[in-house]
Amino acid sequence: MSNTTRQVQDSMGTLQVPVDALYGAQTQRAINNFPISGTPLPDSFIKAVSYVKFACSEANKELGLMSDDKAEAIQTAAKAVIHGEYLEQFPIDVFQTGSGTSTNMNANEVLATLAEKLTGTAVHPNDDLNMSQSSNDVIPTAIHVAASIALEEQLLPALRHLCDIIKDREEELKDVVKTGRTHLMDAMPVRMSQELRAWRAQLEDNIARLQDTQKRIQKLPIGGTAVGTGINADPQFGPLTCANLATITAMHFEPMGNLFIGLSSQDTALELSGQLNVLAASLMKIANDLRWMNSGPLAGLGEIQLPALQPGSSIMPGKVNPVIPESVCMVAAQIMGNHTAITVGAQAGNFQLNVMLPMIALNLLQSLEIAANASTQLADLAIKGFTVNEKNILNALEVNPILVTALNTVVGYEKGAAIAKEAYASGRPVLEVALEMTDMDEATLKQYLNPALLTEGGNPKVD
Repeated sequence: MSNTTRQVQDSMGTLQVPVDALYGAQTQRAINNFPISGTPLPDSFIKAVSYVKFACSEANKELGLMSDDKAEAIQTAAKAVIHGEYLEQFPIDVFQTGSGTSTNMNANEVLATLAEKLTGTAVHPNDDLNMSQSSNDVIPTAIHVAASIALEEQLLPALRHLCDIIKDREEELKDVVKTGRTHLMDAMPVRMSQELRAWRAQLEDNIARLQDTQKRIQKLPIGGTAVGTGINADPQFGPLTCANLATITAMHFEPMGNLFIGLSSQDTALELSGQLNVLAASLMKIANDLRWMNSGPLAGLGEIQLPALQPGSSIMPGKVNPVIPESVCMVAAQIMGNHTAITVGAQAGNFQLNVMLPMIALNLLQSLEIAANASTQLADLAIKGFTVNEKNILNALEVNPILVTALNTVVGYEKGAAIAKEAYASGRPVLEVALEMTDMDEATLKQYLNPALLTEGGNPKVD
């Protein structure tokens, strides 16, 4: 912004704004009042507000409340912002007035100035840009619109892509049998494809949860205006705005059944954050499994080798670290922290208005974005390209005393425990020890202790 200023005026008096600023007095007052974090609301949220202003102007035109020229001017300005222009004109800190009034007026002022600049048609920030609206319904509506777009266009495609990559590896690794682990201790064998299939099932459950919440996040409180009663708005304004939003975004939006809830509460935003919290736990589990499987290469499990992406140490030459799973774990931790903040914010609905809306918007949209980006990187830079160290897997499997579990129905638990302890103590394969401690022949024992057959469940079958 220029250091040269111009004088502007609002209902509280006059003040100076940068000469090249598209905003006016109310935005400048918010800039002066909230030098808190230096973090403005995300671009995706500003674009969502612009979508709402576009749809509102069209609804007001359809209701005969706004001229075609003014509606067209507002829509021209809104489209420019939606396309990523002029975003530097929205500098207000996220930690502002809890209703987001400052951001709503920032949008009203910028779009009013921009409308006249682009079309020559004068529009008023309050009388035209805010017609039939209040900050109290615009901002929660924009939260839902921005979250809906991020969910549909970013997160769900990223999770489906991750599932597809895992499914490809399942087929490729279906014949790899490895030592299972419970409590991080050796357990019965599993196929690597079974391990990966569990990851995919987790993610598919997450997709289903998100899609269930999607139905509610696409319901909007626009039309509730100041307190939920719809004062100064035609009863058809909300439904028309939702229909217009559906047209311009190619997504389904409809009015909330109770507009008071949409203004006073953020239950659905919290629900979506809760689903993201579950996803974060799933992503962290998968990332940590990869880290453990990749550990070593000599003194760890060494079951797989993740793609080498960058040097792992500034002091230890040749070291390569599991950087993508580590990044995903940090993303998961951030989403969990965001969920805590959103939980606190969602209960801050005093009577007819929630007063932590900007903070909820910031955290929810960040969680959606980083979950999507992390899922894509996990798929493309970790799971897609890891290689299997079959020799290490086979060596561990051959001497795993827990294989004796397959003999429980034949020799009993106590005898099985004795075989396992001797195998542990002597470092010999359980087959060798079982030959000494039972009267079973080698061929029969090999059938019972076949790791691949043991991954199929049920009682071992012996011919």
